Amino acid sequence: MTRNHSLEGRIALVSGASSGIGMHLAIKLAQAGAKLVLGARRTDRTMALADKINEGGGKALAVPLDVVDEASVHNAYDLAEDEFGTVDTIFANAGVSRAGRSTDVSADALRSVFDTNLLGLYLTVREGAGRMIASNMRALARGRIVLIGSVTADMTNQGDAAYAASKAGVAHLGRQFAREWVRQGINVNTIQPGYIRTEMGDEWFESDAGKAQIASWHRRHLMDIDALDDIALYLASDASRYVTGSTITIDDGQAL
Repeated sequence: MTRNHSLEGRIALVSGASSGIGMHLAIKLAQAGAKLVLGARRTDRTMALADKINEGGGKALAVPLDVVDEASVHNAYDLAEDEFGTVDTIFANAGVSRAGRSTDVSADALRSVFDTNLLGLYLTVREGAGRMIASNMRALARGRIVLIGSVTADMTNQGDAAYAASKAGVAHLGRQFAREWVRQGINVNTIQPGYIRTEMGDEWFESDAGKAQIASWHRRHLMDIDALDDIALYLASDASRYVTGSTITIDDGQAL
């Protein structure tokens, strides 16, 4: 059960909102009162989610968003502003993984991981921050940017070197952005989730190797999809005014 961090009056954009953590957090942000901009390439899914939120009394807009395409990112924010006004809360969540030993992963797969997880995140956050600064966010001190990283940034495993390296980059970008915009009324923080049962990892964790990985953790289970709710709502809310440049790991002890 999440605490009452009201997001009334906030306009939040979530990238990668078509499934998994992004979809779940979008629903929670809407329930807390934020107007939601749902960004993803799979617009059929985000349109269905927007309908669900709107029918439940919330306010949501689905926008096409390919985070590696600068024009697409720019257009997504334009559509958001036309509908709701300047986005003041960003959840940079879009990400991909291409599993395999480092000697086997193709160059194209590597580009896909780094382009989406780093370049795409950078473009999404940069565009939003620029608009916040132009709208005098410094005076309001209400800018909130949350990067979704991964506990793998602090681990060494086999089969996810590119993904883990990209997420280590996300954590450092969070600190860099926080430093750059610390006087601009924008807080930037990174959440590093542990392994959560989502669409992206379902096939792996149903395999024998995936089950063995779960068995190797101290508590021997995946986290529930609501594991990030409290910290996500806190970081998006006015209550987190004094928190910026932090990297927060939520992993149920999986990395211990």
